[in-house]
Amino acid sequence: MKIAILSPFFPYRGGIAQFSELLYRGLSGNNEVKAFSFTTLYPNFLFPGKSQYVPDNEYSDIESCRTLNSINPISYIKTAKEINKYKPDILIISYWMSFMVPAYSSVCLMLNKQIKIVALVHNAIPHEKRVIDKPLTKLFFNRCDAFIVLSETVRKDVLSLCKGANIFLHPHPIYDNYGETIEKERACDKLGIRSDKKNLLFFGLIREYKGLDLLIEAMDHLDDSFQLIISGESYGDFEKYKKLIEKSRLKDNIKVFEQYIPDNMVATFFSAADVLVLPYRSATQSGVTAIAIQMELPIIATNVGELGNSVKDAQIGVVAPTATNTDIAEAVLEFFSDEKKISIYRAKIKEEKKRLSWKSFIQFTESSLSRL
Repeated sequence: MKIAILSPFFPYRGGIAQFSELLYRGLSGNNEVKAFSFTTLYPNFLFPGKSQYVPDNEYSDIESCRTLNSINPISYIKTAKEINKYKPDILIISYWMSFMVPAYSSVCLMLNKQIKIVALVHNAIPHEKRVIDKPLTKLFFNRCDAFIVLSETVRKDVLSLCKGANIFLHPHPIYDNYGETIEKERACDKLGIRSDKKNLLFFGLIREYKGLDLLIEAMDHLDDSFQLIISGESYGDFEKYKKLIEKSRLKDNIKVFEQYIPDNMVATFFSAADVLVLPYRSATQSGVTAIAIQMELPIIATNVGELGNSVKDAQIGVVAPTATNTDIAEAVLEFFSDEKKISIYRAKIKEEKKRLSWKSFIQFTESSLSRL
């Protein structure tokens, strides 16, 4: 097959860009693949983080055709022309928020009719919802011939917006590009934190729906044997989290790395932890879960979206019944109360690691695309 992928790619950072790069590499084994990307993803005034780009010292050998500006209609025409010139059988478009709909829908309207359009839907409905999200998303979905989704929740969301949609579902594959784990003591030493504590890890972009404030508050229900490691860049103002930390009676046990975490440091943070905590208020799936499985680290998650079910069904950790600081604290205490169960979680994670490999996902994707 001849496949085009329209998505953020290097030098953009974040889970969508990383996923797209791994998808490109996987599909390139048996297919001709070309990457199409953005000259401008978000205008700076709409982006609350520190930077949309990876540091200058990071590198990718994937060359993408960067033509699309999310807010420039002239670039929509240029992007459609470039894709048409490539003459792909299939165009895969990474979708995660309605802000991209004007650009995506316009490109789709100008494509040659024989090109099949497949939306790879990370989120159908954004975590921070707006009134215009559903009508805009529906507009784009109606341009698509098929959908690839990574959770049952997203499958249902797509069907609610596009009746009778042709949907292919495969769980989120694990990331395998972060290297190997190291001993906990060595990892903690590299980070300058104590290794004799029960280390809880919060990892990834810090956004309101991810519930970091709940996890910080949960520390007040735990004793001095626990240590919280916060690692990731804040998508907005981090000040409110600083205030919560200052008020916490375990503030000295809360270690903050509020920064972009480069790929070569990811394994260090996961190696330093005893468990990953996902205190989310809402979720469909989580790319951080996929990293934890790759690193063979058990998970504590709240019972929202597919998070709770995926942890519970796979027996890879503990689920807090609600997204409250007390339930999260109880889940933490439950996790550490039984060493035998922790051993079971780790054994089950090894099984999940085999099931959710990128090889499996690529085979599934190729099989699905061949049926269009």
